[in-house]
Amino acid sequence: MRKQPTLWFSLCLSGLVGAVSLVAATLVKTSATPVQVIAQANKSGNVGGPLAKQLQGKPVVVDIYASWCPACKNIAPTLSQLKQQYDGRVQFVVLDVTDKSKASQAESRARQLGLGQFFAANKSQTGLVAIIDPATGNILAQHRNNASKSAYTSILNSALSK
Repeated sequence: MRKQPTLWFSLCLSGLVGAVSLVAATLVKTSATPVQVIAQANKSGNVGGPLAKQLQGKPVVVDIYASWCPACKNIAPTLSQLKQQYDGRVQFVVLDVTDKSKASQAESRARQLGLGQFFAANKSQTGLVAIIDPATGNILAQHRNNASKSAYTSILNSALSK
């Protein structure tokens, strides 16, 4: 009689260990940083070609934004600082996907600016900020929920020095 509770406990414990192992293996497989995950989704590193004429001559910072997005709220102060610091030297484009109406407007604007493919691939990635070379459409950097100002300034300063 004494062995049944021990056997039951062993079975429960082994089941728990198995479940934890499965979760841990899944986490290890998906523990890439947001930037790595984004880069994998967009292997070309290009938005589909050069951007519209009105964006030429200055690096372009594209923000996929929604008012309900916690990541957007987290990075808002950093983006505000960047807008002040780079005023007149960098183009800032906000593509607002807060609701269907705004997302539709953002999609139309993205197409007009040469960002249609980029928007289609990333419209569900709120909190995403990409720095794009407008002449080539190459993505210089892409971050999701990254409030580190230096992550952006290093790329922008490099782009501006060219």
